[in-house]
Amino acid sequence: MAIISLEEFYDETSSLMPKGINKEIGHFNVFKIDDLVSSSKKGIMPYNRRAYYKISIISGRNKAEYADKVIDIEKNALLFATPKVPYHWLPQDDNQFGYFCIFTDEFLIHSKSGVVLDDLPIFNPGGYPIFQLSDEETEEITAIFKKMYKELASDYAYKYDLLRNYLLELIHYGQKLQPATALYPSHTASARVSSLFIELLERQFPIDSPHQKLSLRTAKDYADRLAVHVNHLNKVLKENTGRTTTDIISSRIVQEAKILLKQTDWNISEISNSLGFEQVAHFSNFFRKQTSFAPVAFRA
Repeated sequence: MAIISLEEFYDETSSLMPKGINKEIGHFNVFKIDDLVSSSKKGIMPYNRRAYYKISIISGRNKAEYADKVIDIEKNALLFATPKVPYHWLPQDDNQFGYFCIFTDEFLIHSKSGVVLDDLPIFNPGGYPIFQLSDEETEEITAIFKKMYKELASDYAYKYDLLRNYLLELIHYGQKLQPATALYPSHTASARVSSLFIELLERQFPIDSPHQKLSLRTAKDYADRLAVHVNHLNKVLKENTGRTTTDIISSRIVQEAKILLKQTDWNISEISNSLGFEQVAHFSNFFRKQTSFAPVAFRA
């Protein structure tokens, strides 16, 4: 699966990088979707990981494939995309309009923004990255994008500081749309262990090469790395998530397996090996148990 760089993005969209946009730390730009649809393949965004963050407000009928999920958009949608998770946006009609912005983590560096991107719930793996919106919500978000679009073309000396504020406003708008459970995690000792486990799990993904291999596969592997007993890890995860350690690990491996089966040309043996299975038969049995499909059938 390809990782689309900023340079490739500008080449694909036939867009010019604005003069002086790299004078500040990091990268930021904002676009009107209407301007790009006519010069691209009807707005189709290939299913790939990108080397930048992206926030979009899109009006029109669409289908979004995010990680291993498919979401049908009837009218308006707000999308938060990270470099960690691949997505594919497929328009279902020709009437597409809205805005999107792209930025790197350096643009929202903590010393300038006061936030750490990976700590924000909206960008957490397994979060809620796509929201269907009312017309009123769409109008409010579009107004923020219009201010960014106008400010980017200005000569204001502190415009990038202002743009960071607008960007953070968008992020907080999206986080307010999330379920409350995603925004207010517990800060107990057990919740801390649970959080560290999830962080350790996600750090092994995405799998970008058939030569890459998961180093942590079992509940004991994670417990040893976290310096806790496996029974304690299982207990705190059950308390905080309602699921066992093995269930969570298996679910995440299945999610990555689905992505690799659908979006790469790696053979089953390569996928099996990269996900830490000693034999293809073990991977096939595992996948069938989790999904009711054989890997080959799921790929077809």
